[in-house]
Amino acid sequence: MVNNMIKIKEAIVVEGNYDKIKLSQIVDTTIVVTDGFMIFKNKSIMNMIGKLADKCGVIVFTDSDRAGFQIRNYIKNSLHGKNIKHAYIPDVPGKEKRKDKPSKEGFLGVEGISDEVILNSLKECITPIDEKNDKRKITKADLCTLGLSGGADSRQKRNILLKKLHLPLRLSTNAMLDVLNSVYSYEDIKDLINDIFIS
Repeated sequence: MVNNMIKIKEAIVVEGNYDKIKLSQIVDTTIVVTDGFMIFKNKSIMNMIGKLADKCGVIVFTDSDRAGFQIRNYIKNSLHGKNIKHAYIPDVPGKEKRKDKPSKEGFLGVEGISDEVILNSLKECITPIDEKNDKRKITKADLCTLGLSGGADSRQKRNILLKKLHLPLRLSTNAMLDVLNSVYSYEDIKDLINDIFIS
């Protein structure tokens, strides 16, 4: 396992939650899950990836099987390759520990690859961030102050904000914070909330 997580500029797109869990232990960035082929139907996920591509760039890091390449090509074509980088895992025979049998093609997915191989696969795509020059992050405390958490109508306000930003309503609070911090500044969100709820 990698000892120190690397904070990077780009968001990373993966297929499933186990891939996200794996990468969350290696890199500190926004990680978007396509839920496999759900990305073909869920416009809000694609819209979120587009926003991230515009603001910070996106690394597509899907499995190296047929399904992974279909998802990868869909994202590339939908965004016309703009601000997108591609990282690939090598073909490693085997199966993930949590699975009863190997995948159809018999290779490990992102979740089953070692940390070192993942970092090696990502190294040409990532832009490390210097913490000292990082912008002010939106925190969970900010969400409370802004009325998006901890209040009787917080969920409703969060949903209104997510709709306004064309983001998926099913984002958890942590996932929403990741996306907001990747795309917007604290001042942007504060001004937007004032516009929506006070104006």
